Amino acid sequence: MDITRINSLSYEDFVHVLDNVVENCPVITAAVWSMRPFASLAALEAAVTDFIEALPEQGKEGILRCHPDLAGRDLRNGTLTRESLEEQAGAGLDAAELSHMARLNGEYKERFGFPFVICARMNDKEAILRQLSRRLAHGCAEERASAIEEVKKICRLRLRSLVLPDPPNKL
Repeated sequence: MDITRINSLSYEDFVHVLDNVVENCPVITAAVWSMRPFASLAALEAAVTDFIEALPEQGKEGILRCHPDLAGRDLRNGTLTRESLEEQAGAGLDAAELSHMARLNGEYKERFGFPFVICARMNDKEAILRQLSRRLAHGCAEERASAIEEVKKICRLRLRSLVLPDPPNKL
């Protein structure tokens, strides 16, 4: 659907269509609805990312806690959101890699209090495992900022899968 159609959606339809652009956080979509009309897809993306950036640190951590563990329990139990399932499937981890990732995820979650978040669609399995190991060495504030940047990447890709790109300017 194009940005004109997005702008014309009722509150309920807007939230329904865009409810999971930020994993399990439809309240963000609900808040952004009041910022309509959006001049473009880029303006919608900016509204969501600006809203996230304006949150206090506890709010940002709340967003991170809404994310599932990468290749974790929700994947094994079949309870991932459709979006996360599609994104994680692209990583292509085998059983040994899943076990290794589960161990690292446990260490990460213990250290930071939220799951490891990475834009799986922008990384292969080697890069994901490398980033998980590297980011375990971050301080809490640095890692929260890194994880929020990954949330914004995921959000932009999800929006782009739902909203048609802006047409080129006509001269």
